[in-house]
Amino acid sequence: MFRPAVALLLTSLAPAAAAQDQVAPPRLIVAIAVDQFSADLFSEYRASYSGGLKRLTQGVVFPHGYQSHAATETCPGHSTILTGSRPSRTGIIANTWFDLSAKRDDKAIYCAEDESQPGSSSDNYVASPVHLRVPTLGDRMKAANPATRVVAVAGKDRAAIMMGGRTADQVWWLDGPRGFTSYKGVAHPPLVARINDAFVQRLAAPSPAMELPPQCAARDFAVNVGAGKTVGTGRFARAAGDFRAFRASPELDAMTLVLAAAAIESMGLGKQAQTDLIAIGLSATDMIGHTYGTEGTESCIQIDRLDRELGAFFDRLDALQIDYVVMLTADHGGRDLPERHRLNAMPMQERVDIALTPKALSAAVAQRTGIVGLTPIRGDGPQGDLYFDTGLSAAQRARVEAEALRLLRAHPQVHAVFTKAQIAATPMPSGPPENWSLIEEARAGFDPRRSGDLLLLLKPQVTPIVDPGAGYVATHGSPWDFDRRVPILFWRKQLRGFKQPMSVETVDIMPSLAALIGLSVPRDDIDGRCLDLVAGAGDSCGGR
Repeated sequence: MFRPAVALLLTSLAPAAAAQDQVAPPRLIVAIAVDQFSADLFSEYRASYSGGLKRLTQGVVFPHGYQSHAATETCPGHSTILTGSRPSRTGIIANTWFDLSAKRDDKAIYCAEDESQPGSSSDNYVASPVHLRVPTLGDRMKAANPATRVVAVAGKDRAAIMMGGRTADQVWWLDGPRGFTSYKGVAHPPLVARINDAFVQRLAAPSPAMELPPQCAARDFAVNVGAGKTVGTGRFARAAGDFRAFRASPELDAMTLVLAAAAIESMGLGKQAQTDLIAIGLSATDMIGHTYGTEGTESCIQIDRLDRELGAFFDRLDALQIDYVVMLTADHGGRDLPERHRLNAMPMQERVDIALTPKALSAAVAQRTGIVGLTPIRGDGPQGDLYFDTGLSAAQRARVEAEALRLLRAHPQVHAVFTKAQIAATPMPSGPPENWSLIEEARAGFDPRRSGDLLLLLKPQVTPIVDPGAGYVATHGSPWDFDRRVPILFWRKQLRGFKQPMSVETVDIMPSLAALIGLSVPRDDIDGRCLDLVAGAGDSCGGR
């Protein structure tokens, strides 16, 4: 019999309090981001929800939310959720960008690092919110009332940091087999030490195969992804001490929710006069999607466990008699691996040609332009931003751009290539995000100081992973709607539920939550708009 980890591992840390006045603003905002929880995944399993996700579907449901920018990656997506701003304003244009003027050998810059720290690299860094240029909801709440408590907990550092902001009281993420950590120099309080002890004990024990829910039976068939590797029939059996398997399993979200619930109890969040906020980044859906794809038993079991763990988490909050509002969304969507798509009526699905990787493209351009001693083009993968070497002369740069455009635009897997000048000249888009052009999507995520010299966009049937045997089998990051569309859900005990099928954006979340607590946010400071969460007469936005 499955029992949620929240119920198994969490002990009461604070006495219950009296019920809060339901007319007043909520005393606690619970903002949840489920990494890679696409609108397609949300809808696919909706009929089988019986726990926390079912509760949320009884609230206010926007099934067609949009991470409206083109670079649908973890860091940009999380940066939009609690800032109300698109990546063009937050400055978080990608998980990794390049700064060729950086005073270190590694010119790649990780979105949640402080590259000024000595000896750092994009793989070995000091985590920091320094690159986030705008305040989060928590930052604004603390500026309005310093008594506000803001906590962020996540499976990934970039999720916790981008939602927690610069002034959060506590920011925790899972950082290897020793458990949760925070910024450099932050000591682990007794609560986190206890959770980490529980985590270490859990990791040290093997984990048996998980049961297959009935709704997953039809997905139980093996898919060959080359080199003797198959996916699609996994049950998450794990050997003792296997942290990599732990991260790519429902166990990751369960442990994150244990820490989140314990933090709420021990800190008394939602028990004071002011409204507090906890941001929770649940990363397992993304890790599983990358490792196994989105349509096998692995993803199906994950959504079932996520539903049940969230149910136990909400039940815990109910027992504390906290007046809380929940918002749940995703940082981006995702797509399944092409090998399974080809088995399921989509023979046109394919993997990217190695010639489109930055290394191969740069070598081809160097050969055709006669440039030696320099790496003409750099990039983080076979889609997204490409950067020209700053050591190129003006004439060399012109030749590199012309040759790169010629090669890319002639390639059958390339849908579009935009230059930096083209994107910069494009007005910021408005109106329904599903109607934006590709260059408008690119503009929503463009920063002149961080974006590349070219933006490469692949055709929708192309998965930007060359060799699935070397690691991940599926991914996201494209400008297409399967990566952009995410659910946006709001729930509060006294909130009358409704479904709004028209499109909204994730940047609309922050002003909508701010309005619920009477927090004024200047309209010109953000890109989003307040969503009226009151069904029928009444307006939760109060004219904002």
